[in-house]
Amino acid sequence: MFYQIASLLLEVVASVLGGACLLRLYMQYQRIPMSARSGNPLGRLIFALTDWLVLPLRRVLPAWGLWDLASLAGACLLLLVQYFLLWLLAGEPGGMGVVPMLAGFGLLRLVISGLTALVIVYAVLSWMPTRSPLSDLVERLCAPLLRPIRGVLPLIGGVDLSPLVLLVLLQIVSIMLGNVQGRALALP
Repeated sequence: MFYQIASLLLEVVASVLGGACLLRLYMQYQRIPMSARSGNPLGRLIFALTDWLVLPLRRVLPAWGLWDLASLAGACLLLLVQYFLLWLLAGEPGGMGVVPMLAGFGLLRLVISGLTALVIVYAVLSWMPTRSPLSDLVERLCAPLLRPIRGVLPLIGGVDLSPLVLLVLLQIVSIMLGNVQGRALALP
C-alpha cells in the first residue's frame, strides 16, 4: 500500500513538473511568447513550475537552435529521479541499469499524454465560439500537429475530424510504445 501511494505521488509530481518542462520546450520551439506582458495565460505558470530547474541547467546546456535543451534535460532529470526513487522503494535486487530505460519510456509516454491532453483541450475549445488568449494559444500549439492530417483528410460535412484522427494516432503510438517497453524489459 505504501508503495502504491508513493508511486502515485511521484507520478503526479513528475508528470506535472516534467509536463511543464516539455510544454516550455515546445512553446519555445514554436516561438510562442511566455512573458506576462504577452498575454499568454500559461507562461507565468510554466515559469513558476520550471524556473527552479531549467535556469540552473541553462548555465550548462545552451539552446540548440530552437530547442531549449535545458527544458528537455529538466524533464529527463525529473523522470530519472522518479524511477530511481521507485526503484529504491521497491527494493528490487539487481542492477540500477533499468532506471534510465524506464525514465526514457516514461518521457515518451509523458509526451504522448501531453499531446493527447492538448488535442482534447483544443477540440473542446473549438466547440465554443468565443476567442480567448487560451484558445488562441492552444490553437497555435496544435496547428503544426494537425496540419499534415488536414492536408490528407478533407472536411466531412463541414466538420474537421483531424483532432480525432490525431488522437487515434497518438493512442496507436502509445500501444506500440508499451509493446516495445515490454520487450525491452523482458530482455536478459
